[in-house]
Amino acid sequence: MVSSHASEANVTPNKLIGLLQNIDQRCRDKAANLPQQEEVEEQWEGVVFSVANTRVVAPLNEVCEILNFPPEVTDVPGTHSWMVGVANIRGDLLPIVDLQAFLGGKMTPRGRHNRTLVIRFLGKQVGLLVDERVGMRHFLDVNRCPELLLEGDVANYIDFSFKQDGEDWPVFSMRALVASPEFQIAAL
Repeated sequence: MVSSHASEANVTPNKLIGLLQNIDQRCRDKAANLPQQEEVEEQWEGVVFSVANTRVVAPLNEVCEILNFPPEVTDVPGTHSWMVGVANIRGDLLPIVDLQAFLGGKMTPRGRHNRTLVIRFLGKQVGLLVDERVGMRHFLDVNRCPELLLEGDVANYIDFSFKQDGEDWPVFSMRALVASPEFQIAAL
C-alpha cells in the first residue's frame, strides 16, 4: 500500500498543470449544455389612470395607495373648486383633490369607477380623484422616449413617455404636481 504522501511526491508541476487543464476543459464541455444567463433588462413600473381625456402612467414609487372614492367626503369652505374636501380614512383626514379639475378640465363625475390615488406631499398624504379605472403597467427601460407633446395643462406634468405595443404612454410626475405652487395652495 502506498501512502497518500508518497503519491503526492510523484506529482510534477507539468502533471499538475495538465490535470488542471483537463478539469477546466471538462467544466467547459459540461457548461455548454447549461442554459445561458440572459441579460436582464431594467423594468419600470407605473400606475395607469386617465385624466382630462388622456391616459397617463405615474411612477409606482410616487403612489402610496389606491383607494375607492370614499363614501363620505366633507366639503372645505373657502377652497378652490378642485378641492373636493377631506375624508376620514382609517382615522386620518385625507384631503382629496379632483385632478382633472385642477388641470383645468371639468369636475370629475363621481361614480363607482372613481379611484383615489394617495400620494405623499411634504410629509402629508393627499388623495387625487381620477375618473377611470386604475391599473398597473410594466415597461422596459429601453422603450423610454423623450417628452411626449401633449396639449393642455396635463403636459406641464409629463416627464417623458414610453413607447410600447405601438402606443405612447406619457409619464405623469406626481413630484412635479406637488411641487407646483398652484397645487400647494388650495385656499381662495
